[in-house]
Amino acid sequence: MVDLVNEQKVSYEAITIGGRKKARKTFGFDEISLVPGKVTLDIDLCDTSFILGKHKFAFPIIASSMDSVISPKSAVELSNLGGLGVLNLQGLYTRYENQSEVLEKITSVDNDGFVTLMQEVYKEPIKENLIIKQIQEIKSKNAICAVSSTPNVANVYGPIAKEAGADIFVVQSTVVSIEHKSQDKSTCFNLKDFIQKMKIPVIVGNCVTYEVAIDHMKAGASAVLVGIGPGAACTSRGVLGIGVPMATSIADCAQARDDYFSKTGRYVHVIADGGMSVGGDICKAIACGADAVMIGSPLAKAKEAPGNGYHWGMATPSPVLPRGTRIKVGTFGTLKDILLGPAKYDDGSQNLVGALKTSMSTLGAQNIKEMQQVEIVIAPSILTEGKVFQKAQKLGMGK
Repeated sequence: MVDLVNEQKVSYEAITIGGRKKARKTFGFDEISLVPGKVTLDIDLCDTSFILGKHKFAFPIIASSMDSVISPKSAVELSNLGGLGVLNLQGLYTRYENQSEVLEKITSVDNDGFVTLMQEVYKEPIKENLIIKQIQEIKSKNAICAVSSTPNVANVYGPIAKEAGADIFVVQSTVVSIEHKSQDKSTCFNLKDFIQKMKIPVIVGNCVTYEVAIDHMKAGASAVLVGIGPGAACTSRGVLGIGVPMATSIADCAQARDDYFSKTGRYVHVIADGGMSVGGDICKAIACGADAVMIGSPLAKAKEAPGNGYHWGMATPSPVLPRGTRIKVGTFGTLKDILLGPAKYDDGSQNLVGALKTSMSTLGAQNIKEMQQVEIVIAPSILTEGKVFQKAQKLGMGK
């Protein structure tokens, strides 16, 4: 296969930040805006469907594999609505028979005690029989089943999940490399070998650069997750100092996808993961080049979400260095309200699919590929310009 990274280097304009150290300017969602063109569409003409492998989804929104968002029950509900939820195979649902008692402890502990509690409850060993049970529970409801694990245990849990009937597997951590080396040889991980062995779509993440995205694509990934640290409950950027603002990282990885496709004819989806709280953020992510988005905190607000109004990061239970926290998001409607409406609030947090369709119709984009081509401007005042009263009264965009 052609070595795309060596053949085509992506050049960036850099500035000197001191001495010989150079850096480049990057952008987040709050710094950009989308520009309407000469054409608008009836909203009924806008197609938001998303296809991954043999599976077609009504909209390009995936629920992240966080215990406060996805249980087997909420995964089924999302599938029934036309979307996809990812169950964490290293979460509470594969450690405990009765997760409700543990969830109650997590949501009731005070802020000073929750990290210690999380570290304690996630010490419970993962049970293979519960992995099989939860996957079969989802499949028994005729739902599409996606599950995830970190790279160090993917070789163990991947085959179990596939045998139990999982449709999609996600290899996910703060950063996923092509090859993970360890003193314990049993936990060494080769992404290409794993994907070939699984024979079902494998989503890989997370990454933020052109070069790493290309590597994941060459390894055989069906989709690449883009985003390090932007999640509402994630603290990796503060703890580790790592991350690239989402607009730039999506655009870079989307360029990798397009270059890879032009050379090989194989299309690998780019999924923006994290940093999106309202409909406008999702629209901007797709305009930057994403084929779909993965979100957590907006869906943690649903009545069906197991977090009961709370949301916590996947790395919060780390026994040595937590890189997530627990936030209170409240409960504001059902999954259907949040995804499909009708919206009962004025801040863009509900009817996310309706927001995407309305944005597409206004921008003249009939499908996701056309949405990726719309004009973007740098607009640092886009969220504050003219919004004095909303901000003062904490309404709409001022919440």
